[in-house]
Amino acid sequence: MTNEVSSADVRVREQVQRRAGPVDATAHWSALMARGRAGDRRAYDALLVETGVWLGRYFRRRLPAAHVEDAVQESLIALHHRRHDFDCNQPLRPWLAAIARFKWVDRLRLMERERAAPPMDTSVASHEIDIIACHAMRGLLAELRPAQADAIRLVKLDGLSIIEASTATGQSQSLIKINIHRGLKRIASGCGDATD
Repeated sequence: MTNEVSSADVRVREQVQRRAGPVDATAHWSALMARGRAGDRRAYDALLVETGVWLGRYFRRRLPAAHVEDAVQESLIALHHRRHDFDCNQPLRPWLAAIARFKWVDRLRLMERERAAPPMDTSVASHEIDIIACHAMRGLLAELRPAQADAIRLVKLDGLSIIEASTATGQSQSLIKINIHRGLKRIASGCGDATD
């Protein structure tokens, strides 16, 4: 019920403000601010609702729709935090407009940073995963017999052919194949007995 009355009050006040002009509205807001600072919660709530409506119109003319509500809320928070700095004998609208201007500029800067931010570099994350995998593989190879570890490292990791690995290690080509097969089987089974 209170929300319905508040919404109706806001619509009535907006109509009155349009007919009366900005001077009456801003004097009304100054009076609401003074009453709110004196402890009248209803007056302060009405001030936040009415200024929120004004801020919504202000930002809709200046920002993309996705940023309007955030800018309104940031401005209302700033108004709330700075309410004791306001001189209630002065019109509130210019003071509120200054807050809104600062928040508008902040939003424009944020939008520019979002647009200028480089896209997320997934190669960095992939590189980190590769380093972790390399360390894990090094640990697994250390659990194997040296001949098996050499054969796997040369063929599977370094990309040498069986013939090139045979020449590099002095093992026969068939022994390279056997050592790769047995070494990978031991890695898959959790590196059990090293006498395989």
